[in-house]
Amino acid sequence: MTIWDSLTGRKSSSQPTAPTPEPHDNFTPAPFDPSTAVQSTSDFLQIDPAALHPLAGLNQDTLDYLTLEDTPLDLGSHSALPSRGWSDDLCYGTGVSYLSALTVGGAWGLAEGLQKNPASMPPRLRLNGVLNAITRRGPFLGNSAGVVAMVYNGINSSIGAMRGKHDITNSVVAGALSGAIFKSTRGVRPMMISSGIVASVAGTWGIFRKVYFDNE
Repeated sequence: MTIWDSLTGRKSSSQPTAPTPEPHDNFTPAPFDPSTAVQSTSDFLQIDPAALHPLAGLNQDTLDYLTLEDTPLDLGSHSALPSRGWSDDLCYGTGVSYLSALTVGGAWGLAEGLQKNPASMPPRLRLNGVLNAITRRGPFLGNSAGVVAMVYNGINSSIGAMRGKHDITNSVVAGALSGAIFKSTRGVRPMMISSGIVASVAGTWGIFRKVYFDNE
């Protein structure tokens, strides 16, 4: 009944609305059966973990850049560090020799610069003199040792390839030849002196390597 019907006394012609029945859920769950229950996530995922790899399905034989180098490491027959051949020995030997000689030469130049430039000099002049001494001695020894080490490793690897083994004899002979070649333009006497020095250093290194790094 509306407000107008109440004021005029008119009866409403609308019939009362019947109540809406509430919905009922007639679903009956099935009884639990342990034999059919999922035991792990792999039972319903059914995904192969290998298929998730970004390179899954690719043929490695056709991809050259995925092929790993199978060259075995030589653990100590040529040098103190693991090596795959003469190229590794050349890099190791030349680099270590250059850096070691550069450090020794720098220390030599520092001591020489401090001795030749007394503390009574102006600070800037003394610093300049010390730096000049360091840059004169350090690169000189470093470059010389690097060249000798490069020639030595090349000759040592060649002798080892011809003899079929690497021992102290190879090191001494390679040291003598590389020292002689390094001073070949200075005459016979400097060649003999340089040959003896490098051969002695190579022999000492060969004995040290035999004692501390040889696994045989």
